[in-house]
Amino acid sequence: MSEEETLNLGEDLSLLLVDDDEPFLRRLARAMEKRGFQVETAETVAAGKAIATARPPAYAVVDLRLEDGNGLDVVEVLREKRPDSRIVVLTGYGAIATAVAAVKIGATDYLSKPADANDIVNALLARGDELPPPPENPMSADRVRWEHIQRVYELCDRNVSETARRLNMHRRTLQRILAKRSPR
Repeated sequence: MSEEETLNLGEDLSLLLVDDDEPFLRRLARAMEKRGFQVETAETVAAGKAIATARPPAYAVVDLRLEDGNGLDVVEVLREKRPDSRIVVLTGYGAIATAVAAVKIGATDYLSKPADANDIVNALLARGDELPPPPENPMSADRVRWEHIQRVYELCDRNVSETARRLNMHRRTLQRILAKRSPR
């Protein structure tokens, strides 16, 4: 990217937020507006693609899993319409495979939910090979493990035996983990 493109991108603070969690989307939109961004929001892949096509933003924050499909479809349209845009992909379930897919398609960074507005801004504004600073409040290892177990449990239609088999875990151990509250 040339220096001129960098300057233009810095002046254009248009931001597209795509997430189907409506309360989170509203909170994030308000937080980003306070930081100077001109925010447009979408709750579906279709709406995100429509905005990306009509008014491609300089920045985007896209949830990976949306009710009507995969957020990476929005990332692809953004890359096609505005190659210089900076895109952060968010997901509730951090996974190496989806992180790699997001970056290959053109995402600038990848963050696990819950990511706060400061983490997102740092990821959006990081330049070149410069890494954004580490998150202020990252998920604990216990929380990441619990999130992964919950995801597999949901994908197995809440079937404890099938979930235990797929996680290579004893069924009773899994039942004890599921009975507890989520770790912080």
